[in-house]
Amino acid sequence: MENPLLVLAEHAASWRRREMPTEVAHHARRALVDWFAAILPGCSRPPATLIAAALEDETRGGGGAVCYVTGRRVPVRHAALVNGTASHTVEFDDIYRYAVYHPGCPTIAAALAAAQANGATMDQLLRAIVAGYEVSCRIGVAVQPSHYDFWHTTGTVGTFGAAAAVAVLLGCDETRTAHALATAATMAAGLQQAFRGEGMSKPLHPGHAAEAGALAAMAAARGMTGALDVLHGPAGFAAATSEDTGKWDKALAGIGKPYAVMDMTVKNHGCCGHIFAALDAVRELQREHGFTAEEVEAVAVGGYRATKEVCDRPEARTEQECRFSTQFTVATMLLHGGVRLAAFAPERLTDPAIRALMGKVTVAVDPECAAAFPAKRSAKVEIRLRDGRVLRRHQHTRKGDPDAPLTDQDLSDKFLELASEAIGRTAAEALLAQLWEGSSVPGIVPLLGRQARAAE
Repeated sequence: MENPLLVLAEHAASWRRREMPTEVAHHARRALVDWFAAILPGCSRPPATLIAAALEDETRGGGGAVCYVTGRRVPVRHAALVNGTASHTVEFDDIYRYAVYHPGCPTIAAALAAAQANGATMDQLLRAIVAGYEVSCRIGVAVQPSHYDFWHTTGTVGTFGAAAAVAVLLGCDETRTAHALATAATMAAGLQQAFRGEGMSKPLHPGHAAEAGALAAMAAARGMTGALDVLHGPAGFAAATSEDTGKWDKALAGIGKPYAVMDMTVKNHGCCGHIFAALDAVRELQREHGFTAEEVEAVAVGGYRATKEVCDRPEARTEQECRFSTQFTVATMLLHGGVRLAAFAPERLTDPAIRALMGKVTVAVDPECAAAFPAKRSAKVEIRLRDGRVLRRHQHTRKGDPDAPLTDQDLSDKFLELASEAIGRTAAEALLAQLWEGSSVPGIVPLLGRQARAAE
């Protein structure tokens, strides 16, 4: 077997100069649009605001990267950490389903910071994004599904995405890119337990990954070396974090077939992706049969293991818990027809109607759905109505998955909905145009205060 790290490093470094197919560049822009849609509403919420405040007393000097939470120019690592955290806060970030992974948060947070600090063009940024997605998604495929038993892939594998992307922007050749990835491996972290209960640590995982990956690339660009067998060695990354240590040939054979950035899931709901198929099923059953939430007697959700282990939360109370609660989100879908930002407003979290409906929702592992994971994120939903009808739907995929994608217009609508809440409609439209068509890298985007936001 070839050394997987060297294969990935060679591929990543090639994106500095290789031909960029128009379709690949377009999908990289889609990823960038989606990342900004996720980060901007997260900038005014904890834990991103708390991380930014925690760094206020730390002297990090000046810099050319933008911290979107504070609207200030800061060093690359500072921006990568805070922006990576903010982009994972409202749970609207993209998914590479085969690796159970959100590549945009760590990869784009680090790449954009490095691009801003080094005066890169949009073309150079898009190349870095493609490289970071390709490297990290392939590593994710190699260690799944057992990696996800204990590790949060976005925190672990995301470190490689950040390192690869920044290495491209710093002009690293394949040797230095390999050392960047090798050093990134030993800083990869993120535990599942951080989001199986209360707490704010989960959004910090991609922030840490973005900062650690950026540091690894910056050090490698200056000549720092790492252990080049760290991915597949007997005490390396795969061995330490996965039972699936023999999947490198499968993961590497997939390079460019298609490129990972062209095979992404774009989130259509503002919650954990393990609930999406169930929400889509509920929405479609309600559209087809025209019943109201008041007519529902019981809802049974069957899903894969993570749907049960991560998202079976009948007593969820906080915003973070409710974003991971099948009961809360299904009740919200039935009552309000969607699960977007408004779903987690304080008055919704305590709404007696939602609370009553949550008690009617149960979650179980369905063997067929479990067997299809991670390639398919499916769910089976059964709804019993008071008039005796029993409605069933097997949702084989999720709206937003590659086989049921959001159109460019859908993505633009999502962006404008989420970004306008944070920066106002006019600024959102201008930023969207730049992301779709511009040749320059975005800079500072001032956030609105609450009064200005309400007046827009």
